[in-house]
Amino acid sequence: MFDDLFQILKIVKRALLVNKTRSFLTMLGIIIGVGAVVLIMSLGAGAQSLILSQVDSFGSNLIGILPGQANENGPPASVFGVKITTLKESDADYIKENVPYVESVVSYYDANITAYYRDHSYDGQLEGIAGDYLEVEKGTEIAQGRFFLADELDSNAGLAVLGSNVASELFLGENPVGKRIKVKNRQLLVIGVLASSGQAGISSSDDAIFAPLKFVQKEIAGVDYLSAIRVAVTSEENIAEAMEVIKLVLRERHNIDDPIDDDFSVYSFAEALEMITSITNALRYFLAAMAALSLLVGGIGIMNIMLVSVTERTKEIGLRKALGATKRQIRFQFLFEAIALTLIGGLIGLAIGITLAYLTTVVVVFLGYDWAFIVSLPSIILAISVAAIIGVIFGYYPAKKASDLNPIDALHYE
Repeated sequence: MFDDLFQILKIVKRALLVNKTRSFLTMLGIIIGVGAVVLIMSLGAGAQSLILSQVDSFGSNLIGILPGQANENGPPASVFGVKITTLKESDADYIKENVPYVESVVSYYDANITAYYRDHSYDGQLEGIAGDYLEVEKGTEIAQGRFFLADELDSNAGLAVLGSNVASELFLGENPVGKRIKVKNRQLLVIGVLASSGQAGISSSDDAIFAPLKFVQKEIAGVDYLSAIRVAVTSEENIAEAMEVIKLVLRERHNIDDPIDDDFSVYSFAEALEMITSITNALRYFLAAMAALSLLVGGIGIMNIMLVSVTERTKEIGLRKALGATKRQIRFQFLFEAIALTLIGGLIGLAIGITLAYLTTVVVVFLGYDWAFIVSLPSIILAISVAAIIGVIFGYYPAKKASDLNPIDALHYE
C-alpha cells in the first residue's frame, strides 16, 4: 500500500513540475481565496479588538442615556440626527440625587462647529459638558493648562478645553492656553489642552472642543435639551438595578405611563460591548464567506485543468492500465494531483494572507491605533481544510473519468 502511495506521489510531483506555469495559474484561485479568507478574518479580529478595547476603556460601570426610544431594529433616532428635546439637565441632576448606587453623572450637548484662531480654522465638534466629567471619563488627562473648575462647568462662562488635534490644527505648535478662539462669533478663552486619547469608536476627544454646557446651549446652539447623559455607578453588579430605577424616574418626570411610549433609551456599556461583539462577528464571517466564493471559482478551474490533463495523458493512463494499474490506483493518482494543487495553493495563500495581515497591523499601529495582530489557529485550519475539500470535490470527476478509460481505447488515442 505504501509503495503504491509513494509511486502515486512521484507521478503527481512529476505531473505538477512538467507544467509549472499551468499548475501555478490553476492554483491562483485557491491562493486568492485562502489568502482573502485569512486576511479578512485577521483584519476583522483586529478591528474587533480595537473597538472592544475602546468601548471597554469607558468603564464597565457606566450607563448611557440617549433621547429617543431604541428598539430591536436599531438605536434611537437621535443617533441619526433627529432632534428629540425631552432629555434635560434637570433629569441628570435628579438621577444623581435620587437613584441608588449612582456615583457620578455628566450631561452633554454636541454641536458641529467651525472654530477660528487668526487665519486658521478647524471643523469639529463642540462638546457642552456639565457635572462630573473627570470622574466619568476616567482616562482624561491634561497636557497643558487645566480643566474646568466645578463652578465654571455650572456657569455660562466662555471657556474652552481643546482636544489635542484641535490644538495642533489651530495653533500649529503655539501654546493655546490663555488665547481666544472664535466659534459662531463668540469668543472662548482656552484654559487647557487634553492629552491625546486616540480614536474611541466613531468619535474622539482629540477632535473636540469642550466648553461649559450652559454656554454651548444658550450662546451657540440656542437649545435647552441634552444630547446624552452618562452615569457611573458604584460597581458593575449594581448596573441592572440602577438602570431600572433610572427608567422609572425618567418615566415619572416625563409623564410616561406605558414603557412603549418611552422618549429615552437607557443602556449599559457592558450591553454595548456584547452588541458590538455580535455585530462585528457577523460582519467578519459574512465577509469571509464572500471571499471564500473565490475558492469555488478556483475549484472549477482545477476541475477544468484536470479534465484537460486527463485528455492529454490518455495514452499514459492506457499504458499504466496495460501494465496492471487498477482503476483505484488511477483514480487516486488524479485525485491526489487535484488535492496537491489545492493544498499547495492553500499554503501559499495562507502565507500571503498572514503577511498582508501583519503588514496592515504595522501600518495601523504606526498611525497610532491600538490594533492587534490576530491570526487564529481555527481560521488557519478552516482555510486549509476547505482548500483540501475543494480538491476532493472538484478533482473527483476528472479522476473517475481517468479511471474509467478503456486501456485499449486509451492506447490508440490520438
